[in-house]
Amino acid sequence: MPKMKTKSSAKKRFKITGTGKIKRKQAFKSHILTKKSKKRKLKLTHSALVHKADEHSIKTQLRLK
Repeated sequence: MPKMKTKSSAKKRFKITGTGKIKRKQAFKSHILTKKSKKRKLKLTHSALVHKADEHSIKTQLRLK
């Protein structure tokens, strides 16, 4: 039986932390930045963790479970 392939879109967007949580980038920082405040753009720069409800589907896309 062939190996299971990971989803290319998922492996580009998510990273696994040392404790096993999934790290992601913030959305809404790619364009239309003139109307957004400096504080808002700074907060969107930092990475965030994936919500617990979405972890299972992302782990299956990355073939971790």
